[in-house]
Amino acid sequence: MTTVIQIGLGPLGQQIGRYITDKNEIKTVAAIDINNDLKGRDFGELISEKPSGVLIQNTIEEALQNLPKKPDAAILTTVSSIQKLESQIENIAKHGIPIVSTCEELSYPWEENPESSNRIDTICKKYNIACIGTGVNPGFLMDYLPSVLSSVCKDVESIVVERFQDATPRRIPFQQKIGAGLDLKAFKAKELTGTLRHVGLKESVYFLANSIGFKLDNVTEDLQPVIAEDLINVPSMDIKKGDARGVEQISHGYINGDCKIKMHFKAAIGEPRSFDRVTIKGVPSFVSEIDTGVNGDIATCAITINSVKSILKASSGLHTMATIPVPGYIN
Repeated sequence: MTTVIQIGLGPLGQQIGRYITDKNEIKTVAAIDINNDLKGRDFGELISEKPSGVLIQNTIEEALQNLPKKPDAAILTTVSSIQKLESQIENIAKHGIPIVSTCEELSYPWEENPESSNRIDTICKKYNIACIGTGVNPGFLMDYLPSVLSSVCKDVESIVVERFQDATPRRIPFQQKIGAGLDLKAFKAKELTGTLRHVGLKESVYFLANSIGFKLDNVTEDLQPVIAEDLINVPSMDIKKGDARGVEQISHGYINGDCKIKMHFKAAIGEPRSFDRVTIKGVPSFVSEIDTGVNGDIATCAITINSVKSILKASSGLHTMATIPVPGYIN
């Protein structure tokens, strides 16, 4: 039985906790959140109304003091910013516990956040633990998956990766992150603060480029609102005509002025068709498409859990999905 400590008990952490309760090979033995209102509450009752005997604590020290031994790994579901994550990683690492995090900027951080990346790698090696940032996207659909698909190619000239999704069934925090329901002025204001966007698109470009040996000399990113053409009513919100129903982001990776990698992400309430598609131009050229797309909330929770055993087998340091043993379904 693999044991984990869960840190960060928002909607994502709670959903991961529920999924773990259905597993035979993995168990949550400790839970942490900085919310004082959760301290002392039974984690099982929080996620499923079934007592588990695991009482939520505010610090890792409190959570570990009553355990017979430290957990095998930590699942960290707190922030998207790698800079805000640094101290959290160090606090876990000093207890000798490997880490699987859902921080988007941690998925391939060396180009966008080199100083934080090096510090985290140094921390992990100091305490002899492995750490990874993963999720459905970044972490799988727009980076790891196309890198695997490229393995059947003799030559690769360029790769286009598209993820279009109807955000109606997604978590409300995700809908808020993509600006659904905002008027265009409010959308622009949030965009300027950096709080409104799909986090990790450039990280996916750099991950894929590194995996296939492309030395990019320029990476661009463009973000635009997806405008509602009519009034939209969904359970979570009402969206007026002319307001944003989501976001569209496109990132390009260039070599000598030629676009070698294109990432096209679009998530919006009421999007007519969801799909994930990888188009490889090379030898052979082909298109691989997942019709209806992969549900982001389910898949992020699943890949986070399923990466635990892989991180336990990895060498110390900061990893990517390309440098750990291939994850697989944990029963």
